[in-house]
Amino acid sequence: MNIVLTHAYFLQDDIVEQKIMKPYPPLGILYISSHLEKNNISHSVFDTTFSSKAIFKETLLKDPPDIIAFYVNLMTKLNVLEMIDFILSSSTLKSTKIVLGGPDVKYNAKELLEHGADYLVVGEGEETTLELIVSLKTGTILGLKDINGLIYKDRSGTIIENPERAKIRDINELSFPNRQRIDLFQYMNVWKKHHGLSTVSISSMRGCPYTCKWCSRAVYGLSYRRRSPELIAKEIKYLHEEYNPDALWFVDDVFTISHKWLNEFRDALTETGIKIPYECITRADRMNDEVIQLLKETGCYRVWIGAESGSQNVINLMDRRVDVEQVRKMIRLAETNGIEAGTFIMLGYPGETEEDIENTIHHLKESNPTHFTITLAYPIKGTELHNETMSIQTNDLDWAKSTDRDIDFKRTYSRNYYNHALRRVINEVNFFKSKHESGISLLGLKYKIKSLIAKSGMWWERKLGHYEVV
Repeated sequence: MNIVLTHAYFLQDDIVEQKIMKPYPPLGILYISSHLEKNNISHSVFDTTFSSKAIFKETLLKDPPDIIAFYVNLMTKLNVLEMIDFILSSSTLKSTKIVLGGPDVKYNAKELLEHGADYLVVGEGEETTLELIVSLKTGTILGLKDINGLIYKDRSGTIIENPERAKIRDINELSFPNRQRIDLFQYMNVWKKHHGLSTVSISSMRGCPYTCKWCSRAVYGLSYRRRSPELIAKEIKYLHEEYNPDALWFVDDVFTISHKWLNEFRDALTETGIKIPYECITRADRMNDEVIQLLKETGCYRVWIGAESGSQNVINLMDRRVDVEQVRKMIRLAETNGIEAGTFIMLGYPGETEEDIENTIHHLKESNPTHFTITLAYPIKGTELHNETMSIQTNDLDWAKSTDRDIDFKRTYSRNYYNHALRRVINEVNFFKSKHESGISLLGLKYKIKSLIAKSGMWWERKLGHYEVV
């Protein structure tokens, strides 16, 4: 049986990512690949990141899969739908069964099945995918009803939603992601070329126990499960010996959530005699002086400290449960101790005012992180933010031609206002950074002029009355 795991992300078609150039290997399907291999299930992985749609389609036609499993998220949904259409329209692929998994599956089950998917894997995919493939290989279709975490249509066309699968209690039992199935050096070379460091991603935990309203928990739920420090140290040693990357990127939601784990990780890493520089994401309330030192000792060169806003009012609306002053303090403490700090900012959250936006600018100047990213809030289906904004959504989207990123809703001000606000924050903060680092310069003045123009645009949108307080 020809089984293919893939994800339908094509870097060459992503204009935004081509500016950033930080592609990440598909760890999710590589974990599933390891689990299938462990259970003697022959399969292949088609990594589409550096490929093209034409090559992908040609490959499918040359060697038609019996089962093709796609990972689906916001970035890959539209490509996956296009590939489903291609498979369904091809007589050569008429027998191919289409399996979908990933964060976009749970809350779009009906639409995905109606679009042509045969089976949906909800939640953690390892065990459900394995049981589904075994069922299809042996022809025991009647056994589908016993596979937890599976959604599908029966022979009458009725959607069957099996019970959720219990989360894997001990994720130490999972094998390392099957990186040998892809060309990891392609990813490393891109990072090296564009950012100076060949970087490999690694995961030490699954889930997040925090309750931020905008964050999707469709795969791991409200959970926190951690691989042992010794196992992570072992994986780092393996990566060093096989790939020798310049740096690691921990994809965990809150890397420093357990201080006990962090201490044990330091000790386990010391045992290997290997220390690779890494960056990670965390929360300010899970940091202190001791944690900063542990990060330094284990090789952390950059820590991303989530804030999302410089206004405590907005942070509270998000149910973020963090103090904005603590965020500023931890950003400064990391920088003082020689660790670059980065932070995330989100504008346009329901209830945000211009005063909140100015507080965010003040926050970024006051904390002065080395890096910051900024985006406009959008409601992902299944999140509390989506539920809260359903009645005030302003665009009627074609599901098959859009993603959750395209959903808009009535905010405090108009969409054009927030387009100006994004430019205002970016340029005002960059002006501050430029002035702070080298005094008044031509580049700094350009930032200031752009900031003032954006502020005028915000004023003009308010003047026109294109807003509604919600």
